[in-house]
Amino acid sequence: MSPVNPFDDAATARAVVDASGTLREWNEGARLLLGHPSAEVVGRPAAGLLADGHGGTPPGPGEDRWNGTLALRHRDGHTVTVWVLAHRRPAPDDGPGTWLAVAPLDRGPDHPDDPLVRAALTQSPCATMIFDDRLRLRGANDAMARLIGLPADRLRGLRPTDLGSRPRNAELEQRLRQVLDTGRGYDMHTHLQATGESRAHAWHARIAPLTDAEGRVRGVCVSAHDFTEQHLARERLHLVNEASVRIGTTLDVTRTAQELADVCVPTLADFVSVDLLDPQEHGDEPPAVPAPPVGLRRAAHRSVNAGAPEAVARPGQLDFYPAGSPQADCLVAGRAIVAAVPSGDLERWRAWDPVRVRRVEEYGIHATMSVPLQARGTTLGVAVFTRFRRPYPFTDDDRLLAEEVTARAAVCIDNARRYSRERETTLTLQRSLLPRWLPPTAAVEAASRYLPAARSGVGGDWFDVIPLSGMRVAMVVGDVVGHGIQASATMGRLRTAVRTLADIDLPPDELLTHLDDLVVRLSEESGDEGTGEVGATCLYAVYDPVSRRCSLARAGHPPPVLLPPDGPPALVELPSAPPLGVGGLPFESAELELREGSVLAFYTDGLVESRDRDAEAGQALLREALAAPGRSLDALCDRVLHALLPSGGAADDVALLLARSRGLPAGQVATWDIPADPSLVAPVRKQVVEQLSSWALLEASFTAELVVSELVTNAIRYGSPPIRLRLIHDASTLICEVSDTSHTAPHLRRARTWDEGGRGLLLVAQLTQRWGSRHTAEGKTIWAELGLLDEE
Repeated sequence: MSPVNPFDDAATARAVVDASGTLREWNEGARLLLGHPSAEVVGRPAAGLLADGHGGTPPGPGEDRWNGTLALRHRDGHTVTVWVLAHRRPAPDDGPGTWLAVAPLDRGPDHPDDPLVRAALTQSPCATMIFDDRLRLRGANDAMARLIGLPADRLRGLRPTDLGSRPRNAELEQRLRQVLDTGRGYDMHTHLQATGESRAHAWHARIAPLTDAEGRVRGVCVSAHDFTEQHLARERLHLVNEASVRIGTTLDVTRTAQELADVCVPTLADFVSVDLLDPQEHGDEPPAVPAPPVGLRRAAHRSVNAGAPEAVARPGQLDFYPAGSPQADCLVAGRAIVAAVPSGDLERWRAWDPVRVRRVEEYGIHATMSVPLQARGTTLGVAVFTRFRRPYPFTDDDRLLAEEVTARAAVCIDNARRYSRERETTLTLQRSLLPRWLPPTAAVEAASRYLPAARSGVGGDWFDVIPLSGMRVAMVVGDVVGHGIQASATMGRLRTAVRTLADIDLPPDELLTHLDDLVVRLSEESGDEGTGEVGATCLYAVYDPVSRRCSLARAGHPPPVLLPPDGPPALVELPSAPPLGVGGLPFESAELELREGSVLAFYTDGLVESRDRDAEAGQALLREALAAPGRSLDALCDRVLHALLPSGGAADDVALLLARSRGLPAGQVATWDIPADPSLVAPVRKQVVEQLSSWALLEASFTAELVVSELVTNAIRYGSPPIRLRLIHDASTLICEVSDTSHTAPHLRRARTWDEGGRGLLLVAQLTQRWGSRHTAEGKTIWAELGLLDEE
C-alpha cells in the first residue's frame, strides 16, 4: 500500500497562508470546496476569500492552533459555511512560519453506523480514535476529543498531520502507515497537555490494526492510556538510583556537593544550590539547630542554563541568612520547606537581599524547596531546589524525593567531611614528624619532596638527612605499610629510632638490624590492640666526604639511582633483604665510591609504581628524568615529579630525596700518628697550632690546643696504641678526632672536690659545640666539633 500525499488528498480542503496573510498553497480539495483553481488564488490575500462581515476571531498572540466556523465566498458568488482547523507550521530557518488551514470534505459515515468505529469504541476503555486505510480519521470518542481539545464530530476526514504540526503528529502518521503496511501493532510514548490541564501528562499510545472478517487490514485504532503516575514513579526511582551511583564517588566535600546538584538538574529542579556550614574551631561538631542569622558557604550549584547566570552566590562565598529566609527556616525547623514565591515575600526579602529578588523577578522563579542536609544527628547545611522554566509547583512526592536524595548526599558529605578532617590531622602529624628543612652539610647538597596520596590517605613515607661526626652524613628514606594516623605515628617512631641509632655511628647493616627488632616489637604491641601488624621498608646510607665513599644497606626498599657527573643514571646494585618486621634475617651493606658532583636519588615505591606501570618502567622513567643536564636539585625534583606522577596526584605517598656529593679536599685534612708517650703531648699541640696557622684558623688555636691536649692525653693514658690524631675543617667547623684500638669509650661524670681527674671531658664538652665517640673496626674514635663562626 503506497503512501498518499496528504496535501494532494481531494477529500480534505487544504491551504497554506504565510505570516503576511498571502495564500501560498492551494490543493484540489480547496478547489472543490470554493471553485477557485490554484492559479487564481495563490499569491493573493487570503482575506479575499472571506464573505463580507464574516472574518471570524483571529488566533491570539502565541497561539499555535485555531479552529472555528468561517463564511467563505465561492467562485460563483454564493457563501459557503465551513468548519476550519488551522495550525502554525514552523519554518526551517527559524522564520515566522506559515499556517495550514484544513477543512474535511469527505467526513465518512457517522460512527453509530460505521462498524469499525463501533467496534473500536466498544472495546477501548480509554481515549480512542480510528483511522481508515487512507489515514483519514473516521471517529474519536469523547476522551480523545478532550485530550486533543477539538470537537470529535468536526475531525472526521482529517489526517494526523492536519491536527497539528508538531513532530509527534508526523511521527504518529508515520507509525499509522507502518501498522497499515505490516499489520503489526506499535507502542508510542509521548507527553501531551490536555485542554484544561495545568501540566503535561505522560501517555502510552497503542496503535493496533483493525481487520475485517477475511483478515484484511481495513483501518487502525489508536488507544491512549494516561500513565503519568507510573512515569513519575519511574523517574523518581531512576533519580534515586542515579543518586546512589553518582553521589559520593570521592571523599571530597565540594565534589560531593556538586554531584548532588548535578543529579537533581533538570530531573527535579531547574536550579539547585548546596550551601554548607563552615567547620567549627578545634574540630567541634556544628550545632544541631543553628540560630539565625545562619552563615552558609556556597559549596556547589547547577542550573539548566549554562554558567548558572541566575546564581546569586559564587562557589566559596559566605552569606548570612536571617530568620524568615527559606534557608534559615528549614534549618531551624529541621525539615524540608516547600513554598511558592509570593509577592509579599518578595517585598519582605527586598530589604534583606535585593540582588536575590531581582533574580527571582528576572527569571520568573515561582517555586522553591529548601531541604536541610543532616547526617548522624549533625546539621551540615541546606540544599535549595528552584523552578522557573518548569511551570509546575513542587508536590509532596517531589519533597519526599528531595529528602531521600539529600539524605543520601548528606551521609556522603559527612563521610567526606570526617575524612577531610582526619586527613588534615594525619597530614599535620605527618608534616610535623618529617624534617621541615634539610640541614646544610659539607658532605652533600640535598633537596627533597613529599606528596601525600591523592585518594588513599596520608601514609608513612619519610626521609631524613642526619649529620654525623667527621663531616660524614647519613641519608635515609623509608615507607611504613598502611595509611592514616597509625602509619604516621609508626613513621615518627621509626624516624626517631633511626636518628638515635645514627648518633651512635652504627654501620648501615647493623642499624637496619636494630630497626628490624624495633618493628617486630611494635608489631607485637599493635597486635594486642587488634590494629594489625607493622611493616616498613628502609634504605640507609652513610657518605664520608674525606674518603668519598658511601656505604648503603636496604630492607625491602627500592635501590637508589646514581647519576655520575659525566654519565647516564643507573640503578645502584645493592644486596636484597626482606622488609623490616620479618625478623631473624641478616642485612648486608655495599660500598661505592662517589665522585664529586654525583647525585644519589632516594625514593619510595609510590614514585615509580602505579596501576598503569610496574616498578621497572617507573625506574626507567626516573632515570630519564634525572638525565636532564644543568639543573639545580630543586628543579630536578620538580622535573621528576612532573614526569612520573599523574596530574591528579599519586595513588600512594611519595618521598623523594636527592643528594649531590661533595668531596673534602686533602688540604683540609691533617693526620698525625701519636706515640703512646705523655711527654709528646706538648709537641703535638705545637703541630696543631702550626697547622691551624697554615689554614688561617689561628683564632681557634687556643680552644683547639686544649681539646687536642685532653683527647690525646686520655688516649695515651686509657687507650691502646696505635693512636692517631686527625683535624678536619670546612668554612664553619673544625673537627678534632683521636683514634685508638681500645673499645672502651669515655663518658662524662661529675668530679668530686678531692678527685684528681674526671674534669677533662667536662672541659671538652664546655668548649665545643658537640662531642662524642664512635666505634670502628679497629677500636674507637673520640671527636669534638668547634664552631669557627662563633670564634670570629
